[in-house]
Amino acid sequence: MYSFQNDYSEGMQPAILRALETINYHQNHSYGQDIHSDAARDYIQEALEDFSVDIHFIAGGTLTNLTFISHILKPFEAVISAETGHINTHETGAIEATGHKVCPVLTKDGKLTPDLIRPVLDMHENEHWVDPRLVYVSNPTEVGTVYTKEELEDLYAFCKRHDLYFYIDGARLAAALAAKEETHLTFPDLPKLCDAFYIGGTKVGAMFGEALVLVNENFKERFRFNMKQKGAILAKGWFLGVQFEELFKNNLYIEAGAHSIAMMKPIKEAFEKAGIPLLCEAPTNQIFPIFPNALADEINKKYLTTFQCKPDKDHTCLRFCTSWATNENAVKDFVEDFEEMCNRLL
Repeated sequence: MYSFQNDYSEGMQPAILRALETINYHQNHSYGQDIHSDAARDYIQEALEDFSVDIHFIAGGTLTNLTFISHILKPFEAVISAETGHINTHETGAIEATGHKVCPVLTKDGKLTPDLIRPVLDMHENEHWVDPRLVYVSNPTEVGTVYTKEELEDLYAFCKRHDLYFYIDGARLAAALAAKEETHLTFPDLPKLCDAFYIGGTKVGAMFGEALVLVNENFKERFRFNMKQKGAILAKGWFLGVQFEELFKNNLYIEAGAHSIAMMKPIKEAFEKAGIPLLCEAPTNQIFPIFPNALADEINKKYLTTFQCKPDKDHTCLRFCTSWATNENAVKDFVEDFEEMCNRLL
């Protein structure tokens, strides 16, 4: 069965595999203070056109989020997130386990706006509540939608007016940047739009790893102490450095995001042709079509997908996700199979 479950089912970019093999018997300094991690930081700073940011490589997204959030917040401070936000739904209470409440906000498309954040601030009016201090967004969101540059500018301006920190989870940042026609985003924009963000590697063909970028000067001091305490410093940290070296050579990072989106396009077009609605409009490598139950069951007999929700008793919403390694022939096969299923069942 071919899998459209997620964008991390395959191993790693061939360039990364070759690079790791090449350095396998080289001796390196430990704990992320090696020449490869330094080179990767240089590559990223050059892409961002900002040499003032601090960059830390961490093995995974949940670990990145909990290490960062636990470092910057006081014990009584909390995080505002969309209800669908990864820290609220898929991190096993990791943020709460560090002592910080997540304040979820119901949204129609997975995206926060100033108008949605304002009532949370109004509610938490004094010291008898937690104090919301950080606004967390994912770009792309967990339902495949994207924030535009203009929307991020509005959010960051709102946060600064209300003395809030603004943090972008970039697990699939490559897709947001590759969807530039919709987002208007480039790498150099990012340090100007938030206090911190991370550049996801796991979902673009790294074996593992994310690059946390600290923009706000207040976050930088002693950050590695918190990393160590949270288990976020690898002894063999150069494995992370090498991977980001390769991802930031020859535009590989953006190309990986672009490929994942290109592989989703024929699938999305097939759904549109068949009149299958989407949970919300999504221009990236994740879409959430809503099928009649019988059609969803038929699809899942031949292909792996992820169950999202039941909009009603007669329909099932599935997540389809393509990746940096999705095979074009597999996409063509799915489209042909789907058309046959529609002719038979619809």
